[in-house]
Amino acid sequence: MGVAINSAPTEGVAVVPLSQIRSSFPVLKNPANRHRAVGLDYDHWRYAFTNTFPEDQARAAYERYHVPASGSIFWGSALANIHPGHTDTHVDYRRPGRAPLLFLSGEHDHLMPPRVQQSNAHHYKAEGTVTEVRVFPGRSHLMPAQEGWEEVADHALDWALAHV
Repeated sequence: MGVAINSAPTEGVAVVPLSQIRSSFPVLKNPANRHRAVGLDYDHWRYAFTNTFPEDQARAAYERYHVPASGSIFWGSALANIHPGHTDTHVDYRRPGRAPLLFLSGEHDHLMPPRVQQSNAHHYKAEGTVTEVRVFPGRSHLMPAQEGWEEVADHALDWALAHV
């Protein structure tokens, strides 16, 4: 059983919404960032992670959670569909017997928008497997830290218990 919260696109998912490009641009604008940790300034971080938070909560979240991230994760995802051979984001979508999988998404997530979650889920084709997507209205990428996070957690738990 798996629950993926605002997951990145897997190999084969070619959906690249404009908001995702804008969110990732500070990392992807320089190829040298592929081999280093890259931090975001507050404005970029707010756009990517806390765009639906009130200003004071967004600022507090930035102060608490912002750390430079591995550029290789962003670059690996960006190059997954043009790099020859399997990449780190490769998934065997047709593997039979896979456990149920739920994709959770924030309606206003700029970094990994609902279209990415829906495309990820659509690729899972194994017969008899359960794959679902739930989009939470009014939420951004950092929804586990957003006010009302309990609704997201309760839904994930209820879904997991229903699919045991």
